[in-house]
Amino acid sequence: MGGTVHVLDDYYLAITLLITVAYQLLFFSVAFSFKFDKLTDFAGGTNFVVLAIITLAFSGQHDARQIVASLFIMVWGLRLSGFLLFRILKTGKDDRFDDKRDKFFPFLGFWVFQMIWVWAVSLPVTVLNSPAVQQAYPQPAFGTGRDIAGVVLYAIGLVMETVSDAQKYRFRSRGDRAAICDKGFFALSRHPNYFGEIIIQFGIFTICVSPAADGYVGGQAYNALYATIVGPFFLTILLMFVSGLTLSERPGAEKRYEKGLNWEAYERYLKRTSILIPFPPQIYEHLPVFLKRTIFLEFPIYVFDPAKHSDVAKGQHAAEEGRDGVGERQSADGLVTGGQSQQALQQ
Repeated sequence: MGGTVHVLDDYYLAITLLITVAYQLLFFSVAFSFKFDKLTDFAGGTNFVVLAIITLAFSGQHDARQIVASLFIMVWGLRLSGFLLFRILKTGKDDRFDDKRDKFFPFLGFWVFQMIWVWAVSLPVTVLNSPAVQQAYPQPAFGTGRDIAGVVLYAIGLVMETVSDAQKYRFRSRGDRAAICDKGFFALSRHPNYFGEIIIQFGIFTICVSPAADGYVGGQAYNALYATIVGPFFLTILLMFVSGLTLSERPGAEKRYEKGLNWEAYERYLKRTSILIPFPPQIYEHLPVFLKRTIFLEFPIYVFDPAKHSDVAKGQHAAEEGRDGVGERQSADGLVTGGQSQQALQQ
């Protein structure tokens, strides 16, 4: 079709990867040279916008589904980067880089991971906008059942992520380290912002895969559209096992326990509140551990056990054992002494 730009490959995989690498390296050079933290997350969020604009422009045609999917990822990327930029401007520096900021390769490693994140999560929109899909096959009119489901998922996720981010920021601004953020969405989930972000990406994927799911796109393009589910799955794995829950759940509970920051109330909050999927706490509290571990994804790696994971608890336990040992030895000494005295009397 006239106006379509073919560059490197018909799925825009190579060109989007090259643009992402160049974009991230540009910001990395500034961050490393000037030890400047304030543009790190901004570079990640805005990269999504750049890729969506370029692939949409290259496609040479702009049907409603392309426009909606591209706008959705751009709105999400702008909101995320804008919020994170605002937050870092308020806090001054990013504690994640305290041990990396002055080390070239460890610091670069973060940016390489960010390249992979941006490129992978953008895949549904990238492939939808590509000539392999748009030029080779007719497209169904926007408004299919999958399109509507994707829009609903996106809307719910965007509201949940935006509101919970704002709520958590206001909560932390109060400076009360012993308080517990258990209002609003945080009454239903300990990480509603992560859950919102996940369903946003699955919502975008649902829209992008509609041409294949409804039988309009076939061949390799069909496989490619379905394969882009790697994007939302990659984001989910990232938040659950790399940079999200694993860095906040057990370490956060350990800090509260060891510093005495309202631990008893927080422990009850952990038992009552789903780790990710929103659910009424009155019901969640009474669910068996098996369901929490399987249906609600509260895996053992997130659970904090003071006896196993706290040096303070281990020290207290050792001290108690020491005191018990002294007591036992004193009791034994008393029995021996008493026996010896009795024997002396008898003699």
